[in-house]
Amino acid sequence: MTLVLRTTDRTAAPAPVLPILPAGPDPLLQLEHEMQPPSGPGATRCLSHPDKLALRGIPVRCSACRARRDWLLINHGRNVWIVCRCSNQWLEPEISRTDFDALIAIPGGTTYPSVEQGLAALGFDGAFAGTYFE
Repeated sequence: MTLVLRTTDRTAAPAPVLPILPAGPDPLLQLEHEMQPPSGPGATRCLSHPDKLALRGIPVRCSACRARRDWLLINHGRNVWIVCRCSNQWLEPEISRTDFDALIAIPGGTTYPSVEQGLAALGFDGAFAGTYFE
């Protein structure tokens, strides 16, 4: 299941892309389809970035809590969002999908059923606002 992120600056988001389910009543085929990692242009991928992040030499800071490190980068389609531990998130046009692909390597990555569940599991839902993990 692919969900489109809401940004805190309230910009327009594309409509969610619904997965194509395999035809037929075979429950094993259905389970196999559900167990596949997300891929393709409609997939949503996340990358934890614990260090400081600089775009064109300018350090990234959260506009809500002024944090300077410990980010979650989320890619959906051509867009990349930055999420802070305080749950503030914004679309970052300076990071392209190519830049994101260069940073990510997920041979054993964890897949979550939705973006919201992934944010909660990774601690980017605001529960750890102001906390840095070493």
